[in-house]
Amino acid sequence: MKVKIYKPFLWMGVFILIVSLACNIGSGTPTEAPAPVVTQAQVVTEAPATEAPATEAPEEPVVTEAPTSGAISVLQDVKKAIIQVESQGTFIDPEFGLVLNGAGRGSGFIIDPSGIAVTNNHVVTGAALLKVWVGGESEPHNAKVLGVSECSDLAVIDIDGDGYDYLEWYDGAIDVGTDMYIAGFPLGDPEYTLTKGVISKSKADGETSWASVDSVVEYDATSNPGNSGGPAVTADGKVLAVHYAGSASTRQAFGISRDIAKDVIDELSTGKNVDTIGVNGQAVGTEDGSITGVWVSSVQSGSAADKAGVQAGDILIMMENLVLATDGTMSQYCDILRSHQPGDTLSIQVLRWASGEWLEGQLNGRELEVTGTLDSGTSGDAGTTGDTPEGVTYNPNATEPGDIYYGTTFDSPLDDWFYFLTYGLEENFSSEVANGRFRTEITAQETYVYYMYNDLIFTDVHIEVIAENFGVNTNWSGVVCRYQEDVGWYEITLGNTGEWRVYRYDTASGDYVLLDSGGSRLIKTGKEINEFAVVCSGDQITIGVNGSKVDTVSMRSSGYGVIDDGLIGLTVSTTTVTPVIIEFDDFNAGVPY
Repeated sequence: MKVKIYKPFLWMGVFILIVSLACNIGSGTPTEAPAPVVTQAQVVTEAPATEAPATEAPEEPVVTEAPTSGAISVLQDVKKAIIQVESQGTFIDPEFGLVLNGAGRGSGFIIDPSGIAVTNNHVVTGAALLKVWVGGESEPHNAKVLGVSECSDLAVIDIDGDGYDYLEWYDGAIDVGTDMYIAGFPLGDPEYTLTKGVISKSKADGETSWASVDSVVEYDATSNPGNSGGPAVTADGKVLAVHYAGSASTRQAFGISRDIAKDVIDELSTGKNVDTIGVNGQAVGTEDGSITGVWVSSVQSGSAADKAGVQAGDILIMMENLVLATDGTMSQYCDILRSHQPGDTLSIQVLRWASGEWLEGQLNGRELEVTGTLDSGTSGDAGTTGDTPEGVTYNPNATEPGDIYYGTTFDSPLDDWFYFLTYGLEENFSSEVANGRFRTEITAQETYVYYMYNDLIFTDVHIEVIAENFGVNTNWSGVVCRYQEDVGWYEITLGNTGEWRVYRYDTASGDYVLLDSGGSRLIKTGKEINEFAVVCSGDQITIGVNGSKVDTVSMRSSGYGVIDDGLIGLTVSTTTVTPVIIEFDDFNAGVPY
């Protein structure tokens, strides 16, 4: 088992991310586009100049407005045209693995009263469905994707309905020192935010691990995950750039410049895709640089990549016989796409990480075929690649209620798990897998130990496990769901006194917030075996013990907000009596009933 003490994740022990995106990855499906966007402008006609008595005010310009258009011209009204986009789908993340029914949120902005809106490609590409909230409204609208550009990280969507307020492009020079604002809905919060800064670079390098943009605007306004796709605007609400990245530690943030974005968006609005093969991808590489490529998190149905047989979890190693991502960016990949027409036949070589297979084929041509296998010594962690270890069930394609995503009878080492403590010292506990059991022994008071399964992220999950107590002393054992290292988790614990408790742990503060607690005669006390059944679904946690339901608890009462998804695992802790000895058996995580 690997140790985990609040440090960044390493992906499968082999691959590492080169850079992180500015928001959670999501996706969408192209459809037929409406007519091209037409922006109505205000017409200003000045009266002829005349002399006026000194006591009279000069004549005001005569302002003739076009029919009511909803074009925003003051900063306070920008919110009316800002949207929050939720993309729901299933993805395979290069760091965390399979994300089932994930729901990531980003931002965007409306550019036409008919509901045409702009966001980032990495917000929408590959999602099964989109939900859009306009201006902080409480009820979402449906939306469809009109066109996407992987390399420019832009997407245009069409929101149901019309008559929307909208933003216009800034038509002046984008100069260093210009005041600007980032508008959006960061961190999945439904409350609108606006942060102020100045432009620090007008033409910064736009090569990243998820996009390849010739020119981006750099500014120092604060941004957070979820701001992606929103606008960077002037003091009068005109769009300078499409925000797509930020670093809180360096106070740097970046937007795709109007000079680049506008022409691409005009094309996407007509229903065309630009510089894309239909994947949501990012550059990755081995620590020693021996393998580089573009990791595919999701594939758009019906796209060139889909027709060629590219799958989520694949790594595009070569295209047209050129190795991709050797510099840690998408530049080589995008330069190839920009050198060809969308329908051109392009050769590709793929590494299918889940099976360790090499495949070769063509986009718009021959489908992928297996041509070899990755050396078994570099095929990744057990449980996700290569042979499935003894006693392990692994089915990332589980979809029906009751299907098992992951299960173990603890007949093999827990190479795909890690542990950490929130209280206590490592020398005061031990754990081992032996005789089909996972045993933990704690010898000191107030010691809290956690064991997390590292290879799948879950949104809604049904967890079952058997826990046996080998002592009559007071102890707690339980299940963890939606663990996120930098955010927190939920834990459901049973005491061998007959009590149960549900906590929400907050990483930043180190607080354990008690969501609910109680006692139940269903819990066997003393030296006994208890069977847990826990369902984390939506914003509720349902607890079952020994075949019967105990209670349902809301996640919303913590004061820290709801954690949407994360890892799952087990926990054992002591109070004032030691030693504590717990053995777990038959751990299964599946689709909720």
